Amino acid sequence: MALDADAASGQAGTDGGEWRWYAGDGGHTQYTPLDQIDRSNVGDLEIAWIWEAESSGRPVRDFQSTPLMIGGTLYTTTGASEVAAVDAETGETLWLFTPEPRPGEPPPEGPGRGVAYWTDGTVERLFHNVMDGRLVALDPRTGAPVEEFGEGGYVDLAQRIGPPDAQVRPLSAPIVAKGVVASTVIPGDEHGKRATPGHVQGFDVRTGERRWIFHVVPQEGEFGSVTWEDGSASYTGNAGVWTQLAVDEDLGYLYLPTETPTNDFYGGDRLGDNLFANSIVALDMMTGERVWHFQITHHDIWDYDLPAPPTLLDVVHDGVPVKAVAVLTKQGFVFTFDRVTGEPLWPIVEMPVPQSDVPGERTSLTQPIPSRPAPFERQGFTYDELIDLTPELRTEAMEIAGHYRLGSLYAPGSLLDDPDGTQGTIILPGWGGGANWLGASVDIETGVLFIPSVSLPILVALDEGGRADDPDASAYVRVGSIYPPDPRGLPLVKPPWGRITAIDMNTGEHLWTRPNGPAPRDVREHPDLQGLGLDFSSMGQNSRVGTLVTSTLLFAGEGGGVRGGAGSRYGAGGPGFRAYDKLTGELVAEITLPVNPTAPPMSYMLNGKQYIVMPGATLETNGKLIALALPNR
Repeated sequence: MALDADAASGQAGTDGGEWRWYAGDGGHTQYTPLDQIDRSNVGDLEIAWIWEAESSGRPVRDFQSTPLMIGGTLYTTTGASEVAAVDAETGETLWLFTPEPRPGEPPPEGPGRGVAYWTDGTVERLFHNVMDGRLVALDPRTGAPVEEFGEGGYVDLAQRIGPPDAQVRPLSAPIVAKGVVASTVIPGDEHGKRATPGHVQGFDVRTGERRWIFHVVPQEGEFGSVTWEDGSASYTGNAGVWTQLAVDEDLGYLYLPTETPTNDFYGGDRLGDNLFANSIVALDMMTGERVWHFQITHHDIWDYDLPAPPTLLDVVHDGVPVKAVAVLTKQGFVFTFDRVTGEPLWPIVEMPVPQSDVPGERTSLTQPIPSRPAPFERQGFTYDELIDLTPELRTEAMEIAGHYRLGSLYAPGSLLDDPDGTQGTIILPGWGGGANWLGASVDIETGVLFIPSVSLPILVALDEGGRADDPDASAYVRVGSIYPPDPRGLPLVKPPWGRITAIDMNTGEHLWTRPNGPAPRDVREHPDLQGLGLDFSSMGQNSRVGTLVTSTLLFAGEGGGVRGGAGSRYGAGGPGFRAYDKLTGELVAEITLPVNPTAPPMSYMLNGKQYIVMPGATLETNGKLIALALPNR
């Protein structure tokens, strides 16, 4: 179904054959209208060039950057907190920017996940979140810092958000609109009782002067402060944004998907609902004033932070055009709101949930559950979820599960040595999702959302962590492995372990779901599974997947894995890059890459040729950009 023309004016994907935003546009649509590559010829794609991530002498393994393309040049972070400009036609490096280390500190390192671009038609700037907690403005022509921005091109993101010695680091790219560049940070301590809050800040794109700050943990007397009991807002931290931001340039609204407060799995030191943690928050981009918000998880003790960038899309809801925002969760939900007013498109019901019996903990009596769309992932862990590829594996899995508490979605973590004889709680989905930081794609022509996700349980076992003489220590902390034991090194849950789900966001109906590729390599090659006639092709990868929508196709890679870098829980996601029919989910073509995809792909047109560029890496080689194009005829 094509959208009404009036409804389709808000998010248009890329423009002019370029890719000026991290995800194509400010709404994180991951959509391009380019159609030179289509169903009839996608199987002919070949590698046009490969760029190997350069750095100042350091290996680049954790490569998670989707590049921009402006004026024939790609701009990317390198995986070592550096920035490179690359010729978009040849893959040759044009310049490499290496940030000066802070005095007395080692060079910053980390994935970065991309840069932001701004121009007023005359002046151009790139913005990069350096992994040591600074925002830098660069000249796109030379890679040199812009001296008049901040101090010599840099702004310290830790200033005035916490104690003077606050240690912060940004994980994702900044975003720019309305003459303001917004930046996010993650404090260094995520597990104690006390930590620096991850407040979000907006800076003038020309001078670097701070224009506003939004307190994700409200200060005394601010709206939401009463949701932190016993003065806990004065010392509790985190609750910021670690994934990508989204912005509606027409409205001038910035959308924040916030994370869990510290500590991730115990909230007895911060009783209450804890606004604005685990929330979607709309801000005025120019002033930082809150426009509306909705808390997705009350008093989070599951590390159910919002992992994915909000997806802005335009739909026809009950016959009326609506500017919407879709919020994906690790739990496997899609929460959908009118992005102007914050009103839900479908009712969201507060449902009773299990309660914690950990000393000092008090969980929320209810959690919000969207009535539509239906969940895109399995929720809750029971014996029915256990692996059953062979009777022996099933028996071993049942024995393992018998040592732990199982239960429905929002089953709370439990004690390592509980009086009932259990050793913690198995939770599904776990902290890796469901959805994760690569987010979703949307077909702006139809309002169909494409969501990659994984099924991966975690184990939450809590033990005493606090000491009477340490005011920063939590009373309880998660201990041991984050994952439950495996039967013979195989997943505890049965397949599929990864999938892509297509949802019509006009109606909230699921259109199709398909496994994302074959089983992980370690499963396919496991000696106990050989000769059994198992169909490995439809078991799906348990790896994080990025997607791209064009006018005719959906592209997806197998992904870089859920354990960071290019690794995976059960072997790296393979080098497969696939094209699907976006209407049916039918596999149209499969391309083998030299490395495993590790970030969302992007596409652009240059000198009459459409390119698709996929970031990738392995655990043994530097990250790469692989450019695919049709052969010259």
